[in-house]
Amino acid sequence: MKYTLLSLLLLVCISCSKELDFETQSFEKTSTLDCTENCPEIQLEIPVAKNSKIISDSINNTVFAAVKSIVDFGDKPNNSSNYEQLANSFIQAYEKLKTDFPKDRFGWEAKIEGEVKYCSENILNIEIKHYTFTGGAHGYAGLRSLIFDPKTGKQIPNEKLFKNWELFQVFAETKFRNKYKIPRDQSINSTGMFFENDVFQVAQNIFFTDKGIILHYNPYEIAAYVDGSRDLLIKYEEANDYLITK
Repeated sequence: MKYTLLSLLLLVCISCSKELDFETQSFEKTSTLDCTENCPEIQLEIPVAKNSKIISDSINNTVFAAVKSIVDFGDKPNNSSNYEQLANSFIQAYEKLKTDFPKDRFGWEAKIEGEVKYCSENILNIEIKHYTFTGGAHGYAGLRSLIFDPKTGKQIPNEKLFKNWELFQVFAETKFRNKYKIPRDQSINSTGMFFENDVFQVAQNIFFTDKGIILHYNPYEIAAYVDGSRDLLIKYEEANDYLITK
């Protein structure tokens, strides 16, 4: 069993404060089992917090758990405790499947890129861009947002970003209906959306940018796969009335 390995390539990415720096760690593993080209592989590029240990550990553990949940699949829990083990487990799962079903074709792939997208005194926003393919008609691509308090390293739930979560949901629905031309007197799914129980929900992934916050809906979350992702930008001129901080 042979692998190509690229690990621990360190590049300074961003300095969020005097106490907190980030470096990118890269891991790549490729299977060569019965494969000569376009071999199944996994590529990980992860921003890793440095310096302040307690804060960094909290951030890094949360990021790892998120990446693990993206890569992990199957019935058995993944016991990987670091990125190298996680990359190994992905390739090993493929090679076991290939060994069990040698006549079948499998074109597995996983690519995950993390990046510090926004950093202020009160908000640290890490974006995880991911693509996985483990068979079927197509792979799955999406974005995941992780929001932290850079002073503590603790993740901030979406509800805690706003002064009044219920009022913000009402405001966000109005903005969403306006952008996607959904009449106010009709249900939120009347034009083809797939909101659960026909009730508007704020996106699970909220991103902070220089211009405002973005509510990002990945493919399948509220619309058909062919429709792709959906975004709603709320500029700070409006969002500031609802945000606790930015």
